Amino acid sequence: MKFQRIEDLRIDHDKTQQQIADLLGCQREVYRRYEQGTRSIPIDILIVLSDYYKVSIDYLVGMTDRKERYPK
Repeated sequence: MKFQRIEDLRIDHDKTQQQIADLLGCQREVYRRYEQGTRSIPIDILIVLSDYYKVSIDYLVGMTDRKERYPK
């Protein structure tokens, strides 16, 4: 399953795969595989991406079209 939204958000924020990989503490190739859907994304990575982009995890994985995060 390709995670198009994490790629789109990265591009919208003018970030490279390497910059996001650095944020996540992983190699660029690992991050590239997350975007392409050839590697499962661990929940802790989804949490970091959700916080960074200020969107819900449900939005990241395509379960909703609403970007807003749920109130804490």
